Amino acid sequence: MTTAPLSLSHWINGERVAADRPAESLNPSDVREVVARTPQGGAAEVDAAVAAAKAAFPAWSEASPEVRSDVLDRAGTLLMERREAVGELLSREEGKTLAEGIGETARAARILKYFAGEALRLHGQNLASTRPGVEVQTYRQAVGVYGLITPWNFPIAIPAWKAAPALAFGNTVVLKPAGHTPATAEALVAILHEAGLPKGVLNMVVGRGDVGQAIVDHVDVDGISFTGSQGVGAGVAAGAVARQARVQLEMGGKNPLIVLDDADLERAVAIALDGSFFATGQRCTASSRLIVQDGIHDRFVALLAERVAALRVGGALDPNTQIGPAVSEDQRETSYRYIDIARSEGGRIAAGGERLTLDAPGWYVQPTLIADTDAASRINNEEVFGPVASTIRVKDYEEALAVANGAEFGLSAGIVTQSLKYARDFQRRAKAGMTMVNLPTAGVDYHVPFGGTKKSSYGAREQGFAAADFFTQIKTSYSAG
Repeated sequence: MTTAPLSLSHWINGERVAADRPAESLNPSDVREVVARTPQGGAAEVDAAVAAAKAAFPAWSEASPEVRSDVLDRAGTLLMERREAVGELLSREEGKTLAEGIGETARAARILKYFAGEALRLHGQNLASTRPGVEVQTYRQAVGVYGLITPWNFPIAIPAWKAAPALAFGNTVVLKPAGHTPATAEALVAILHEAGLPKGVLNMVVGRGDVGQAIVDHVDVDGISFTGSQGVGAGVAAGAVARQARVQLEMGGKNPLIVLDDADLERAVAIALDGSFFATGQRCTASSRLIVQDGIHDRFVALLAERVAALRVGGALDPNTQIGPAVSEDQRETSYRYIDIARSEGGRIAAGGERLTLDAPGWYVQPTLIADTDAASRINNEEVFGPVASTIRVKDYEEALAVANGAEFGLSAGIVTQSLKYARDFQRRAKAGMTMVNLPTAGVDYHVPFGGTKKSSYGAREQGFAAADFFTQIKTSYSAG
């Protein structure tokens, strides 16, 4: 059954604002269905949104933290109550399975509630001065207007984990959601306003890259939080630093999963299958490099190939589907292009690798496992962002760790082993912002810091208690009796 397209608007100063240059958001499971018709904003809409956010900042930042806490808590309750409907919208627009869409929506609701509590827990320090009779205090204050530029792969969780701390700590926001998934982001913005958010505190401008650029360049935007590609992120950083705005970047990964000889084979395969292929591999924390010790390599590849071949690919809302479509035609073609590159570099297709033709015209990718690859090959150094994983054979733990640390990314890294010695050593020496022992590299908690090293991340960590570092500024106050 086809659902009538939603008609979206920008949100500026608490009101829905229509604009010209309409675009369409398509259902990647069946591209004959238009999920939403969206306006395409530009510099004028960004100017209006930033002006509204700037005007709203004094009252919002000076309000009792309980006011901010209550709004976020109510919004979390509303979103949790509507998680099935919003999750279905997410799955129709992004292509995740329905279970994944509902799960992500519930996660966003919990993020809102977590930061409702953090609004009340923002703390400082009392310090002894080196001078007699002088007291020193530090406390955190809101910064101002934040521009949030969010991706399509987590279209409600990432807007929530950026907007919630910004709002909780008294800042105001201009959000630019991804062009592929604006309807899901709009659902979050609408719920926050329904929960009582004052006018101008949270604004949303829908559009292409020129909207993001206008936010980055705007003189009244005090900080920018960006999640997306490395190439775009470098431009965001350069633009922000040029005018001394705060900037925070999350730019993907090429995440390794080491499997040692002593690993439980069934467990290792289940961990790799989850981390590499679920959510169509469209996770920045996905396990795309499987680094396997020689003694277990052949059995691991054979069993994982069998499990990959059995994965059910189909429409996001089909209850039998395990792997939904890619979000767009470009993303589908990127996956197949890298499969061809891996073949040309000597990789062996252990499972998948062929184009899929299903009943509905969608952007489907056959989950693909590529064996016998070299650590220096492109498939092991460039982000594919699809259901494609490659294996690298190594002789021992030290070689495995060297290969894992050899890429220019450093977001998440995992190991499967029964050795406490190697597990502890890996946690210390892996060059990644997050390490996983006997767990998939994908899958993180919402109340702890998130971020990577090297070219994966730049600036302060996201989520959890670390969010205060980016969304507040510390003031040091001296006083004498």
